[in-house]
Amino acid sequence: MKMSKKVILAVALLCLSTMIFAQSQSVQKKSTSNKETYVENEYLNDIDTEIIMGLAEADELDTKLVALQYIEEAINAGNTSPGVIQALDQLAGEGVLSESRTNGRRMNNFPEVRRQACLLMAKVPGEHTKNQLINVLVADDEPMVLSAAVQSLAAINPENADEVIEAIAYVNKRNSVLNPTSSLAWEVVDAYEKLAPVASDRKQMVSSLTMISTNYRYSKPVRDKALAVLKKLSNSTSSSKNVDAK
Repeated sequence: MKMSKKVILAVALLCLSTMIFAQSQSVQKKSTSNKETYVENEYLNDIDTEIIMGLAEADELDTKLVALQYIEEAINAGNTSPGVIQALDQLAGEGVLSESRTNGRRMNNFPEVRRQACLLMAKVPGEHTKNQLINVLVADDEPMVLSAAVQSLAAINPENADEVIEAIAYVNKRNSVLNPTSSLAWEVVDAYEKLAPVASDRKQMVSSLTMISTNYRYSKPVRDKALAVLKKLSNSTSSSKNVDAK
């Protein structure tokens, strides 16, 4: 009987050790698999980045448009590596922040590339994106590019809304004199409406909105929208004062 108990105990210990070994092997295999997956993803991201950089640096318009498609796919897949962001920055400033000239003629002035790049920047919000979009606002003069930059600035929910509002107000004032464009004015009004709740100073917004609402070089829907946002700001300010008074 004693021998039987010893045999049973030995078998039990053997089974236990086998189970522990199997579990450790399973954990090890899982860890190795995770590591291999991570390395594989990093390798694929590096390949994507190299392709994107090569396409972005090409001279042809069509190739740069393909680069933008690759960038969008990479971002949607979670690849926001420094190389991808660098390529996006380059395309957003193509022909404005970075110029290529032959015999004094600018060869890489591609507004459509800049427009699409600025719109894509809304997918990678952050301080860097905000600064790059403001750089585009200051340097560019194409209304469709400026409209895209304003739209993305409003979409990224910047920490410093007042800085963004100041840049948008500057662009609105400059273009209202040099090249008043209803599409740009519409995006300016829409951006103000989105940024108003997080703005600490609304004076520049009110000034810009007043300018748009009374400028008959803009279409009536744009002027009406500017007036509606002005009224909304006025009502929210009055409500805030009444609450403070109580």
